[in-house]
Amino acid sequence: MTRTRIFGALALALCIVASTYAHHASIGVDRTKTVIVEGTVKEFKWGNPHAWLELQVTRDNKTELWNFEMLPPSYLIPAGWTRSTVKVGDKVKVTANGMIDGSPGGLFVSITLPDGKTLGQRGGRGQ
Repeated sequence: MTRTRIFGALALALCIVASTYAHHASIGVDRTKTVIVEGTVKEFKWGNPHAWLELQVTRDNKTELWNFEMLPPSYLIPAGWTRSTVKVGDKVKVTANGMIDGSPGGLFVSITLPDGKTLGQRGGRGQ
């Protein structure tokens, strides 16, 4: 009976680790290149496991919705963020690691706010 419990616990741990790795693998994102887009904040989601930024970007008379995955608030707060750092309607510039397939969005790197201030995702060392 003890072996069964140990085996079950190990199997469960392996599943959790595998799913966590798969979630954070960022498949589809090109981490070697960055994209810079300017647009208007449509939505800013402050929460776990990730904050999200949705940006309306107009290029060549065409409007696209760009989605950027960010780190959770526990990383953003030391970098100077609050839940009200960006507001719907703000005009901002976002730098991100873009999608490999060129679809609009990616992993957030930094933002230039309407007042010219630039914020990243990490505060202190390792920024």
